[in-house]
Amino acid sequence: MDISAINGTASSNTTASKNAADTQDRFLKLLVAQMNNQDPLNPMDNAQVTSQMAQIQQVTSLSTLDTSIKNLGLQLGQMQAMQSISLVGREVSVPGNTLQVANGEAGASYELDGAAQNVKLEVLGPAGNVIDTQQLGAQGAGRQTFTWKANGLVAEGAEVKYRITATNGTKTVDATLYAHDKVDAVYSENGSLKLNLARLGPVDYAAVSSVN
Repeated sequence: MDISAINGTASSNTTASKNAADTQDRFLKLLVAQMNNQDPLNPMDNAQVTSQMAQIQQVTSLSTLDTSIKNLGLQLGQMQAMQSISLVGREVSVPGNTLQVANGEAGASYELDGAAQNVKLEVLGPAGNVIDTQQLGAQGAGRQTFTWKANGLVAEGAEVKYRITATNGTKTVDATLYAHDKVDAVYSENGSLKLNLARLGPVDYAAVSSVN
């Protein structure tokens, strides 16, 4: 856990409280000075004093609320970073259409926007040509997974691409494609949490759609 970050949060709370107290103190001193030096023939009315008191209270409350929200954001970021560490060594899904052959097969997933009567998988070689086609049949809306058997079409460890064509009658059903890869490391870059994947390289933590 990042102790310095926690200490920084505590420090910002203390600073915010001190600033709010200082603002109230300055206001009260100015108000007292204003009342002491007011025109006796034209004194401030109670409504004006009450209004000024309400305004300073509102400003102080907003300042405290803003600081609280910022501190909450910092704490959530720390929790997210701690949770992401558990992903190291795990396989995750991110948007993409690549497959890597291991032990003679490769797997990935896709998400259909609606039910489809026919779903076709096409695997593409390095030149972009179709090297294998499989009919996956009728499928419902949502996430679907598949495993493709290379059967000697490409070498062990080779990387290929795939595409999904889904139809419901004469209507095309949109599909979002996902690649699967293992998380090697987690790091922060410019305030953004990143994952370094073994094959795909750096991706945003927010890009992860599922942990497999």
